[in-house]
Parts: sequence; structure tokens; C-alpha cells
Amino acid sequence: MSDNDRDVVVVDSRGSGVGAILGVIVILALLVGFWYFAFGPGQGTFGGASGTGTDINVNVDLPSAAPAAS
Repeated sequence: MSDNDRDVVVVDSRGSGVGAILGVIVILALLVGFWYFAFGPGQGTFGGASGTGTDINVNVDLPSAAPAAS
């Protein structure tokens, strides 16, 4: 067997980077969602900063007497 029978194969597959791009998009979407619900317009009426809340106060009158014994 001579040295000419040996072949060297170098495979360099790096991929297209689609996973990294999708990862960055997902992280950005999570950050935007967190901002929207924690600090932005979607924080609801309990955020403390908005004075135009839509809270509804319901007063319930409970009976003061105990029910009749049977």
C-alpha cells in the first residue's frame, strides 16, 4: 500500500445561522412582552401610573342577624 491510496477529507459545515436568528427574535419578543405588560399600556389599572382605571367597586350589604335555628 502506498501513500497515494490515502485520502484526507475535511468537512467544514457551519450551517446557515437560522437558529441564532430565531433565538434573537424570541428573546426580543419576550423583552417587548415583558415591557408591555409590566410598564407599558397593557399594565392594567393596578400599575399605579394611570389615573384612568376601570375598577368597579361593589358594595355588598351582608345581613347582620344570624339565620334562624331549625
